[in-house]
Amino acid sequence: MDVKSISMHCTRTEFVGTTVLDTIGLVISGIDDQLLKEMNIGMRYHALGLFSSRTGAAGQITAVDDAVKATSTEILSIDLPRDTKGWGGHGNYMVLGGNDVSDVRHAIQISLERTAKYAGELYISQAGHLEFAYSASAGPVIQKAFGAVPGQAFGFMAGSPAAIGLVMADIAVKVSPVQIVKYMTPSIGTSHSNEVILAVSGDASAVKGSVLEARQAGLELLISMGSYPDIPGTPYL
Repeated sequence: MDVKSISMHCTRTEFVGTTVLDTIGLVISGIDDQLLKEMNIGMRYHALGLFSSRTGAAGQITAVDDAVKATSTEILSIDLPRDTKGWGGHGNYMVLGGNDVSDVRHAIQISLERTAKYAGELYISQAGHLEFAYSASAGPVIQKAFGAVPGQAFGFMAGSPAAIGLVMADIAVKVSPVQIVKYMTPSIGTSHSNEVILAVSGDASAVKGSVLEARQAGLELLISMGSYPDIPGTPYL
């Protein structure tokens, strides 16, 4: 088989699109019952939306949260596999469900579009990486992933090597009155990735302020390791 005979412009009905961070969005209109049972996500939906990236998680989770809030879909599962293409952190794999395949497809399209925006808060260098996310109102996807308080502002920060992440977390909770909703380390809540992750909820200005202060400190520390990070988008905070 000559793999170069296959077009890079996929025309399969399952294909929705791709975007930055090696992200792909797919739809299955009527998944097989036997496979659905093995997936252990319930038997309610046969129309599934699939969303997965090799690099990053919080930005994509925020994007999918936007999509679920804008459609009649439901988040069924969220996995954070050890990946980042060999670097210190996570990729992501999410499954959405819905009764209307066109609605599910629309949710995946929104997720792809928003991922391109939220990728602006991922900073990757040879030494490590930083990731930040902010939502003015956490929805069901962010709640499922990080235990965020629905309707409250949500902030996320991850630092690799893990020591940078802990310094960012300490600064974030000292500068603003925020509530910690998730704390993750290489041995707590991650796929043994070299990160410390903090997620917070609270008032919008407090949460955003904590993320911005953490970002400033994280960048200073990461750059001190000898290289400037690449940013696969435009910073939006």
